[in-house]
Amino acid sequence: MSKAAKTLGRLFVFALFCAAPLLAQEAQPLTDARASLFKLSLIVGGGIITLAVMAGAYCQSRAISSACEGISRNPGGAPTIRALLLFGLVLIETLVIYALFIVIVILMIQWGNY
Repeated sequence: MSKAAKTLGRLFVFALFCAAPLLAQEAQPLTDARASLFKLSLIVGGGIITLAVMAGAYCQSRAISSACEGISRNPGGAPTIRALLLFGLVLIETLVIYALFIVIVILMIQWGNY
């Protein structure tokens, strides 16, 4: 089995264990469409920001490790590599901030419409 398949399998099992309490609840009739829409927008917002932060953290770790390898191989190019690294980290963090902004907009617009 490949390393990626093992990691994906562990992630699936972890998600299954986290979802177990939700699956054990009894279904209740929807009484208020407004509250259910707000709950759905909370779940969507939480999912968006979670994925954005995970992707941003992964990309930042890869960028930093690549920059460290580049500086260790060519110490003379350290100022250029460092400048490009900081610029790349700023762009990655900007994407995470945009995702946070989108989550805030989703929550405010969905709750304000109903």
